[in-house]
Amino acid sequence: MISVRFRGGCKNYFFDPKGLQVKMGDQVVVETAQGAEFATCTEGNHEVEDSAIVKPLCAVLRMATENDRRTVEYNRKKESEAFDICEKKIADHGLDMKLVNVSASFDGNKIIFYFTADGRVDFRELVRDLASVFRARIELRQIGVRDEAKMIGGLGICGRPFCCSQFLDGFLPVSIKMAKTQNLSLNPTKISGTCGRLMCCLKYEQNAYEDAAKRMPKVESFVQTPDGPGNVKSVDLLRETMKVSLDTAGPNEPLKCYHNCEVCVLRNGKGSRDGIEIPERPARYVEEKEEEEFAAPILTTPFYMDAQLEDAPVREKIGGAEAGEGKSRRRHRGGRRKSGAKPAGEGQQPEKQEKQESRQPAKQGGKQNSPKENQEKKSGQGGKPRPSKAQGPKQPQQTKPEAAEGGESGEAKRRRRPHHRGGRRRNKGGEGGGSAPKSE
Repeated sequence: MISVRFRGGCKNYFFDPKGLQVKMGDQVVVETAQGAEFATCTEGNHEVEDSAIVKPLCAVLRMATENDRRTVEYNRKKESEAFDICEKKIADHGLDMKLVNVSASFDGNKIIFYFTADGRVDFRELVRDLASVFRARIELRQIGVRDEAKMIGGLGICGRPFCCSQFLDGFLPVSIKMAKTQNLSLNPTKISGTCGRLMCCLKYEQNAYEDAAKRMPKVESFVQTPDGPGNVKSVDLLRETMKVSLDTAGPNEPLKCYHNCEVCVLRNGKGSRDGIEIPERPARYVEEKEEEEFAAPILTTPFYMDAQLEDAPVREKIGGAEAGEGKSRRRHRGGRRKSGAKPAGEGQQPEKQEKQESRQPAKQGGKQNSPKENQEKKSGQGGKPRPSKAQGPKQPQQTKPEAAEGGESGEAKRRRRPHHRGGRRRNKGGEGGGSAPKSE
């Protein structure tokens, strides 16, 4: 057999392929009680039990051709035109009915109009007018609100398309008792679908709720708990838990929640406690939690830092050099190194020392005098004056090694003053070589 589905329907029908190899998705023309119809295959050649077949069994006429597809498109246009014409005729006759859908047969000899109405409608004159217009067999069918929702389609309160228009073969019987069993609100607006009837999805989990209700006690049942006897006030069927009001509890004490396995039912439902023996308290229910191995997350370097890590020089950490480098970096950030700090040659690497020596002449505008020259200037032994700005800076001398070897005298340290941030260092009276002497 093969399974096919007609347009606008969710139910599958079995047909005899008559030796044809049909695959899922192929379009075929089959023979039905109303004549030839165009259908789509939902399942290819497969075996079916005899009990699932409704006799007499119809056969597949042929595989659909391009001419058949054009005929189907022509019928779709004809249906849309018939819908507009029928609405006008209904308004002309003043009939209290709502047109829902129009369906034309594959051969075009029959047109079916589906409508809804509150009661019976006399549409004999309407049929005569439609027959004179379309020159075909006209049939009007009154349907219910559920069939209307299935044909039109739409979205339910869950946000998904209607179940009846997607996969339901037929409408399932739904009662208000199902809503009570599932502890749902009996507000009609919350348990009704778009069609105005009870939602079809109430039937889906009804069997699970009925099975859980057999194992759970009823409300107001007398039970024995690990904390003592009490009465059941509410039941959660899905979690199989209940809230119990203990006899030993105070008036303002909240209800306690227990699992079904840690409660012993002494009386199921309402009734008297006379003659009921209270057994020992049952053991508490402990959930077994599987220990999961903790997997530490893998930390990766961001892509924008790869180039920075590759270009960064490799520095060796020797003794306290790292601490000294950090200190000098903090001191030089705002301005020049203070007089009490270490010389640039101590605790720094050669590359950094060369950079500092190359920056000092540009900042100072000239060379820095050594301690010997400062002493000679003080005593008046042939000290040379510093060049002015017009002469330009001279080549820096190796003053730092001398300062590191011999050290500076107390008076020379006293003459050295920290420069103002953002400007050149200027000593009072033009001493110490801080700046060029002013010319009058």
